[in-house]
Amino acid sequence: MVYDPDAPAGLRLGTVAEPVPHSVQALLEVHAVSLNFGELAFKAERTQPGSVLGWDAAGVVAEAAADGSGPPPGTRVVTFGWTGAWAERRAVDTAHLAVVPDSVDLGAASALPVAGVTALRALRRLGPVVGRRVLITGASGGVGRFAVQLAARAGAHVIASVGSPARGEGLREIGADEIVVGLENVTAPVFGVLENVGGTQLADAFSLLDDGGCLQSIGMASGEPTTIDFEQERRRGGHRRLEPFVVGHPDFGSGFGPDLAYLVGLLEKKALDPQIHWRSRWDRAPQAAEALLARRVRGKAVLDVRPNP
Repeated sequence: MVYDPDAPAGLRLGTVAEPVPHSVQALLEVHAVSLNFGELAFKAERTQPGSVLGWDAAGVVAEAAADGSGPPPGTRVVTFGWTGAWAERRAVDTAHLAVVPDSVDLGAASALPVAGVTALRALRRLGPVVGRRVLITGASGGVGRFAVQLAARAGAHVIASVGSPARGEGLREIGADEIVVGLENVTAPVFGVLENVGGTQLADAFSLLDDGGCLQSIGMASGEPTTIDFEQERRRGGHRRLEPFVVGHPDFGSGFGPDLAYLVGLLEKKALDPQIHWRSRWDRAPQAAEALLARRVRGKAVLDVRPNP
């Protein structure tokens, strides 16, 4: 699946050169991929025409890494990388993969890398949340729905903010204690915020932080700039943190592998739901992309590159 600015949603099937893995990379036979808002919304800024897009993919190891790292051929895995996922074969660093048990669907596993690991790592940045109020904006999206589940699992009182009542469907069942449209009805302070929208909503969410609280600025789905009145914040007193979140920051270690393995383990125990709202063949990627960008997908969109048994 290559980027073509003249194609529907900027995507079309095409033929490219076979990926050549480096010594630390395994060659993957891709079975399923998942789509993320960020890779679609900003592809024109970050991608050359003819390039293979995609961050998340799951499949079977076709060729083990030459340096001996990673699993042997035939192993089912889920992988992360900043490019090359949406293809029949992918070369990926072994530090960015995790083994997937036979009991876990590869399509479900493909939903984990960017959205799941982002939610997990951003939640950790808040510190201990047991018994504390945590606000998640954009809670109906891929990152948001993982964040709701993981925050609830960590013992937080979860407030899920969505754009419309319909977007909030199913959030209470996966752990949300409160579901609000916008932030007008959030009146009590919160300990932490996982903010996926940006713009005025980021500023409003920051104003809800209690003394000692933290906001992780994850996404900018609104596309709007953010203005915060720090003079007003000084008058409020106390100390609050606003941190730009980057999932691949060096503070998180060298690879996605350990966090992916943890999330796969939750899938295996049925303690985490990938919240797949769209699933189809990968030749329908343009339709899936348009639905995701138009906010018609609640959670994740998954495409099967090979027939799903």
